[in-house]
Amino acid sequence: MVSGILGKKVGMTQLFDEKGEVRPITVLQAGPCVITQKKTATRDGYESVQIGLVEFVKGSRVTKPMAGHFAKNNLPPVKFMREFPMVEPVAGESAESNGDGAKVGDKVLVDIFQNDKFVDISGTSKGRGFAGVVKRHKFGGGAASHGSMFQIPGSIGSSAFPSRVFKGMRMSGHMGVDKVTVRNLRIVGIDLDDNLLMVEGAVPGPKDGYVLISKAKKPPRERRGFAGAGTVDPLKAAKKAAQAAKKK
Repeated sequence: MVSGILGKKVGMTQLFDEKGEVRPITVLQAGPCVITQKKTATRDGYESVQIGLVEFVKGSRVTKPMAGHFAKNNLPPVKFMREFPMVEPVAGESAESNGDGAKVGDKVLVDIFQNDKFVDISGTSKGRGFAGVVKRHKFGGGAASHGSMFQIPGSIGSSAFPSRVFKGMRMSGHMGVDKVTVRNLRIVGIDLDDNLLMVEGAVPGPKDGYVLISKAKKPPRERRGFAGAGTVDPLKAAKKAAQAAKKK
C-alpha cells in the first residue's frame, strides 16, 4: 500500500481534551492525490509510487516533458509530485483495501491513515532572511553593557595556526527555507469528506505550504498511563486495589 500522501497546511487551532487541557492542533489538507507513475523492482529496482496533489493548474504552467508524462496515462496536470515507497499490507485486510493493487490513475485519499496513530510530516521551514548568530544558532552573546557586545559572535579562529576559518563554523547567514521533518505527531481526527487530517503539535512551514505526510517509521511504544483514555491510570488502579483489600 502507499505509505504517504501530499497535502497543504491549513493552519493551527486548539482543542480541549477530556481532562480540560488545551491541545495545539494543526489542520492539514491531505489530498486528494492521484498516482501518476508506479515503479517496480523488476524495471526500476525498487517499489514505489509517484503521486501528485490534485489542484487546479493551468496547462501553460506545465513543461512539455511533464505534459507528455501526464498525457500518456490521460491524467490531469499537477504541480506538486513526490514519490512514496510501498509498504506491506496490514494483516487481516484485503489487497484492494490496502492499495496493494494500486495502478496509475488511482486516487490516494486520507483514509490510508485510518488504522494509524502517528505520522511523520516533512515541510519547508519559513524563511527568516539574513540572521545573526543569536537568532540563527541561539548563541548567548556577550555582555549587553560596556560596549554593546551582545550580538557579536566573538572569535572565529586562531591567528598564527591554522590562519584560516574552519569549514562549518557557525556564523551569520541565511536562515530558514530548510527541509524539516517532525516525527511521531499524534493523529487527533480525520475528516473523510473534506480530506482533512488533524494532528497534535506544530508542522513546519507557512500556511498553504506543501507538506509530505507519511506513516510513522518508528512510532513510540505506548506505555501504561501515557497513551490516552484507553490505558490504565496507575493512581486509580492503586485506589481500587486498596479498596478491594479493605473489603476483604
